[in-house]
Amino acid sequence: MTAGTRGRALVTGASSGLGASFAHQLAAAGTDLVLVARTADALERLAGELRQAHGVDTEVLPADLADRAQVATVAERIGAGDVDTVVNNAGFGFYGPVSGHGLDQELGMVDVDVAAVVALSHAAVQAMAPRGRGALLNVASVAAFAPTPESATYSAAKSFVLLYTEALHDELAGTGVRVTVLCPGFTRTNFQANAGITGKGLPGFVWAEADEVVRRGLEALARNQAVCVPGVVNKVTALTPRLAPRPVVRRIARQVMKRL
Repeated sequence: MTAGTRGRALVTGASSGLGASFAHQLAAAGTDLVLVARTADALERLAGELRQAHGVDTEVLPADLADRAQVATVAERIGAGDVDTVVNNAGFGFYGPVSGHGLDQELGMVDVDVAAVVALSHAAVQAMAPRGRGALLNVASVAAFAPTPESATYSAAKSFVLLYTEALHDELAGTGVRVTVLCPGFTRTNFQANAGITGKGLPGFVWAEADEVVRRGLEALARNQAVCVPGVVNKVTALTPRLAPRPVVRRIARQVMKRL
């Protein structure tokens, strides 16, 4: 297939972690790419690797998704008409009580983890629904299923992404647009280090590899599965808050966070 006939995916947070794995796996499947992240140099290196390894067309679009003007630029790129798949992977979090963080930190997380997801999902829906095809994958977290002391804003932001994407999935049923929310648990990426989490108190079996999480997410998207929670441990983690009393859920979440 030639460029333009094999599909094009836009991936945010593509320079590392899950985003880089999404880019590699999509490229390996022959998908052309638009790579979005803050660091242009890292994106250029990744783009070169993907071109050489898979022969795909790779476009670099540096953008800070905490800046709404730059988010608008990414949204315009989605609306250009040649993007078939949008992966809203960019996001960040940090560990500790709200009293220990500045307001700018908290609102910055909401800007990236919530506002940017809404803006880019909206752009995807507006572009894809009229033409009757497309795919949207939003990355949330198992933290979305429970209020999490010491990670209050992050768990609330990811809960928004979960519920928002589930609703979009049903809104777009029958339109030809597939919508999935991916809810990974502890995954071996640089996310934990950036969030101030060592994970030394957690057993090895709770950790997943980024490539496996991404593979499961893309498979779920191909099936148009509304919610993907990869791994048995994460499935139990997601189910428990629905069954246990809320005070118990909060205590369990607090105990887990103390082990980080």
